[in-house]
Amino acid sequence: MINLKTNYLGLELKNPIIVGSCGLTNSVENIEEIARNGAGAVVLKSLFEEQINIQVAKAMGASRQSQLHAESEDYVTYFEKMHLVEEYLKLVKNTKERVDIPVIASINCHTNSEWVEFAGRIEKAGADALELNIFMLPSNPNSKEVALEESYLEIIRSVREHVSIPLSLKIGYYFDNLARALRTFSRADIEGLVLFNRFYSPDIDIYKLTPKAGSAYSTSEEIHISLRWIAIASDFVECDLCASTGIHNGEGVVKQLLAGAKAVQMVSAIYKHKPIRISESLDFLNNWMKKHKFTSIESFRGKVSRQQLKDPVVFERVQYLRYMSEVTGK
Repeated sequence: MINLKTNYLGLELKNPIIVGSCGLTNSVENIEEIARNGAGAVVLKSLFEEQINIQVAKAMGASRQSQLHAESEDYVTYFEKMHLVEEYLKLVKNTKERVDIPVIASINCHTNSEWVEFAGRIEKAGADALELNIFMLPSNPNSKEVALEESYLEIIRSVREHVSIPLSLKIGYYFDNLARALRTFSRADIEGLVLFNRFYSPDIDIYKLTPKAGSAYSTSEEIHISLRWIAIASDFVECDLCASTGIHNGEGVVKQLLAGAKAVQMVSAIYKHKPIRISESLDFLNNWMKKHKFTSIESFRGKVSRQQLKDPVVFERVQYLRYMSEVTGK
């Protein structure tokens, strides 16, 4: 009997496929379809720190919109109208009432200001866990890595004061010493790390000579960044690891589990192929396990992590020396 259950953030999931935070998880109806297709859990569409701060300001009788960056004001105003805090709490509550899978709330944030008080309200609304989606682009050459890491830790500490549910931290890979940062974060008061966030990608229109948005969706080729670091970090982090970005099918799910992930997040694959991609990926995982005579996720999870390999250099190699030699025959 094949057992696809996994334990992530202290929550028992019927399988390791989680649908990550996206526009599709902003509707109870969409989430019901996601659940029907077999998802092990769902991460609700992120509630943005800026929009929470606007709600706080209104409650205090003073608007803070003037403090926002000019380029984000229209964006924040739009979300303030479409997605108020109360609506988010209602989404959490209604989703919990209508699906039987763990519901993970998500907050996109970059400071530990007044918004952290709303984390407690999210817990009371019924969320099973909370994902802190944090990204601070280290574009200032004068900033220090230690200060950057401390900013993340301050947010974790502040949120933990208001919630007792499991916390996960979703981050990008822009760190001077990523391995050190992952170990440091894993020792904070969190239950999981999600590797990695996929951010807005800029592009340039060479005809209009203006910037434009790049592709909003990942490709299966993008799995390699998270795969490398799941395999490396599973050796030393002190919390669960969840893989994100580039996981488009069952093969990608298997790879990340072999590298050491407890669970994986799918988003772009659901947009491109509809929620049925979840059940297709689960069928692949189930058949693969049967073929290799594995009866549970834990029976093979981490078997191809860096620690388990005789030659772990495959995950540390940064040059194409061997590959290019094979291709050129030299």
